[in-house]
Amino acid sequence: MSLTIAEAAEQTGLTAHTLRYYERDGLMRTAVRRSPSGHRAYDESDLTWISLIAKLRATGMPIRDVKAYAALVRAGEGNEAERLALLRAHRERVLRQLDEVRSHLGAIDTKIDLYERAVLPA
Repeated sequence: MSLTIAEAAEQTGLTAHTLRYYERDGLMRTAVRRSPSGHRAYDESDLTWISLIAKLRATGMPIRDVKAYAALVRAGEGNEAERLALLRAHRERVLRQLDEVRSHLGAIDTKIDLYERAVLPA
């Protein structure tokens, strides 16, 4: 499988601009292959990696940490403990964010309950 940047953008839900940025800023695991005409040619492993990057970013991982993680992966075996530490630290931040969002959701649910009791017949 080989996808153009437009097809990869459609598959991942990201823009072509974002995909170029990921490549230019050192966020990709490997260099994206090029077709004989010089156009980017994304494969399944590229899409899998892009999906991971998108998930890390969507959960608030800073670009510098994504870059660090990508650099560790590119460096190959022997740095798994560093990768694990980076991902564990991010996981802890995400868990704290989830707790905060659950708290906010609880406040919203309380207000909804209040208004439902006021508006809906018993």
